Amino acid sequence: MGLGRTTAVCLVGLAGHMVEVEAHLAPSLPGFTLVGLPDASLAEARDRVRAAMTSSGIPWPQRRITVNLSPASLPKAGSGFDLAIAVATLAGAGMCDPALGGAVHLGELGLDGRLRPVRGVLPAVVAAVDAGHPRVVVPVGNADEARLVPGAEVHPATHLAEVAAWYGADVEVPDVEPVLGDGAGRSSGPAPDLGDVLGQREARWALEVAAAGGHHVLMVGPPGAGKTMLAARLPGLLPDLSEREAVEVTAVHSVAGTFRPAEGLLRRPPFEDPHHTATPAAVIGGGSGLPRPGAASRAHRGVLFMDEAPEFSAQVLQTLRQPLESGELVIHRSRGTARYPARFQLVLAANPCPCGRSVGKGLGCSCTPLARRRYFSRLSGPLLDRVDLQLEVLPVTRADRTCTTAPEGTAVVAARVAHAREVARGRLAGTPWTTNAEVPGAWLRARTPSGAAHRDLERALDTGLLSLRGVDRVLRVAWTLADLAGVAAPGTDEIGQALLLRTRGRGAA
Repeated sequence: MGLGRTTAVCLVGLAGHMVEVEAHLAPSLPGFTLVGLPDASLAEARDRVRAAMTSSGIPWPQRRITVNLSPASLPKAGSGFDLAIAVATLAGAGMCDPALGGAVHLGELGLDGRLRPVRGVLPAVVAAVDAGHPRVVVPVGNADEARLVPGAEVHPATHLAEVAAWYGADVEVPDVEPVLGDGAGRSSGPAPDLGDVLGQREARWALEVAAAGGHHVLMVGPPGAGKTMLAARLPGLLPDLSEREAVEVTAVHSVAGTFRPAEGLLRRPPFEDPHHTATPAAVIGGGSGLPRPGAASRAHRGVLFMDEAPEFSAQVLQTLRQPLESGELVIHRSRGTARYPARFQLVLAANPCPCGRSVGKGLGCSCTPLARRRYFSRLSGPLLDRVDLQLEVLPVTRADRTCTTAPEGTAVVAARVAHAREVARGRLAGTPWTTNAEVPGAWLRARTPSGAAHRDLERALDTGLLSLRGVDRVLRVAWTLADLAGVAAPGTDEIGQALLLRTRGRGAA
């Protein structure tokens, strides 16, 4: 009888849990049993491990093999346990001694014994280092990603025989090409420039305010007015991610399988623009077994753009209310609960009506009043109440097109945004918040000077134009306007502008 042990990592959301992989080999009828709440892809590891070992020239033990993944009460998923199962089995058979290094093993095995990269290596290695296991063995295709974790001692491997030889197994290491990643994800090309947008002075100003304070935006306008162009240029106005934010964002994209390790940590705010036919699982996250992150989590610390927002299903739109409030997604499934960060800037774009021609007096619109109401009915009041800036984007005029004055580019506007964010960061030093959009209403109300503009807010609250949440969001925008104007606190002008930015789009809708 033999018993072999090694260590792996199980991811639930972005939280990594250390898993002890035990292989017990008993002198009985040959067989292989895997216990410890494995999912379907993990249960198939027994066939991959057996084929990989025999392909590597390692004799398969003719014993009763029982592999336990402890803690057994924690659901486990994915093929990243293959290498750990193989190493524990070899140790139980007395062919090697992995305890000499005390390493954590991550990787999928091919039938030829080569190691294939897996998702989620970055948060898994972070969890291993935090748990006191800095030495990790990963496939070559995951090595660049694993090396991004400070304090990790990364040992990339190409083949199972190579790992077995490290631990003293008498096996010949074949000379094979490593399996690299598929390079999924978007290439970090140059960002579109705000100078490409003609006219739209008010919309450009609203976009600058949104970038400076981290506010959500609704743009209502006819087709061709430039709503999509404006939304695509918002990430370029945002400052680079901090070190902590970059690790958070990269970890999400690692689990989602959209990370390019060769480009290092994701330093720029991400941009996600799901199609209006996307399902709730695609936008919020989900899937069979333990849920995967969706577009909302992949947009963490960046921008989630929903073009033709009324065309999205009502179910998708309503599921956005939780992350808009808490900055986090909690997805419950029968096999467990996963938490993913989702503090993004939501940008909604919509036509004024189904035909898109209800502009000005709306003389060219052919839609019935019922069709207009039905078109906007999916943008519910509770959702719009969480959107700070709601504006009307009018068509570009001939004067805008023939104007000889070049509009400001992204670099110029981004410099003002960066300065405003520095002012806000200094004011919020010592608090858990970094942008005005994150600050709770009680903190704002206690520090906003009273004045005539507050009477306008109270009147809007009394008439039902604003909810109490809406009043707090107006104050958030007012503080952002004060930061951009270089004043210590918002006054009558800033609160009035914020109220106008808050209510104009709803009236247009």
